[in-house]
Amino acid sequence: MQYPLELTFKFWALAPQISIVDNQGNLVFYVKQKLFKLKEAITIFADVERTRPLYYIKADRIIDFSARYNFTDSNGRDIGGVKRRGLRSLWRARYDIFDGETSNLNIQEKNPWVKVADALFAEIPIVGMFTGYVFNPVYLVSRADGTVVMRLEKIPSFLSRQFTIKAVDQMSDREEEQVLLSLMMMLLLERNRG
Repeated sequence: MQYPLELTFKFWALAPQISIVDNQGNLVFYVKQKLFKLKEAITIFADVERTRPLYYIKADRIIDFSARYNFTDSNGRDIGGVKRRGLRSLWRARYDIFDGETSNLNIQEKNPWVKVADALFAEIPIVGMFTGYVFNPVYLVSRADGTVVMRLEKIPSFLSRQFTIKAVDQMSDREEEQVLLSLMMMLLLERNRG
């Protein structure tokens, strides 16, 4: 993968759509989430036309605050999963990344005050339109020992939601797959928070 990656939410779409491109401008992943699904099921494609599925993400239960989202590739091979840490994520977003039943990686919001300030300023007429320039969350992916391996940061923008993903430390190919799929799922779940 050619880092940094740029992740963009399509702003005027009814159903959430994400495209991820590498630093050369090549499309790496494309996601279009289906609306009105009781049990989350997302397909990640290699192309915008959605003809080449790469990965599948499926929730282990119907709409739940702490559902686990399991990843498989196009051949049905299990890759891992991600799960929100329930009530512990109310203040600061926290997710555990699983490889089988063990969790060696996690995602954590760097500064929870950013979302508080964003929510407060968003309610102020006219000023609220510019919060996307000022309040930009940062999420860190760490190992169990605290070593940061990847960083996701919102890029200041007016109408679109753009993020940059930077590799900070070495990871295996499997860990990289797990982390990127987890970050996409986390952003789909957290998209209303900044």
